[in-house]
Amino acid sequence: MTPLPQKAIAKAILNNHGQTYAHQAGIRLRDAPAPLFQLLSASVLMSSPVENDKALQATAALRKAALDTPKKMAEASRETRAEVIGTHGYQQLNLQGSKQLGKTAEFLLRRYYGDLRQLRAEAGHDVAMEHRLLRQFNGVGKAGADIFLREIQGLWHEVYPYVDARVMTAARKLNLPGDAFRLSRLVARVDFPRLVAGIDRIGQSDHPNRLIAEMG
Repeated sequence: MTPLPQKAIAKAILNNHGQTYAHQAGIRLRDAPAPLFQLLSASVLMSSPVENDKALQATAALRKAALDTPKKMAEASRETRAEVIGTHGYQQLNLQGSKQLGKTAEFLLRRYYGDLRQLRAEAGHDVAMEHRLLRQFNGVGKAGADIFLREIQGLWHEVYPYVDARVMTAARKLNLPGDAFRLSRLVARVDFPRLVAGIDRIGQSDHPNRLIAEMG
């Protein structure tokens, strides 16, 4: 069977799996304090050893419970946060997740007045510095910073094209380029965050071969 051209593979990923994690969690991503914080919360929850889908269910539940700004998250009790995420897919680590979300919100308020755009300004729009500053938040770490930057690259122009090691590994298994610049040439700039999320989704799936076969 003749392998699909790389552009055809990329198109199939967009068609079948091309949804950003922010969109899956119901976050209307804009360069504004509240949605940026919601993405940061998702990055915290997705950094733990919990399935992405469950972490995103918990993220969506936080937004529906009006815990969608750093002030509201910090003011909520640890028990309230734990109950919200624990009843929406984050059962085993709900207390740890609640603590991390609370500390993240408190630090964001104290250091950046609740606005991650100030972190971007402090970093001087330097991606490596943005990555380092994101790792200040409780529970984010390298994986969480990677998730945040992959998702925000459609809004923060200096980040594009952003692909971390995990996505590069998954891309190579799909016979796609293993570096950000060559990968970005396969789709329009506006679609690149969706492509990256789709590649990651396939790579992290329990049934990657089935998902690959769907692209036919």
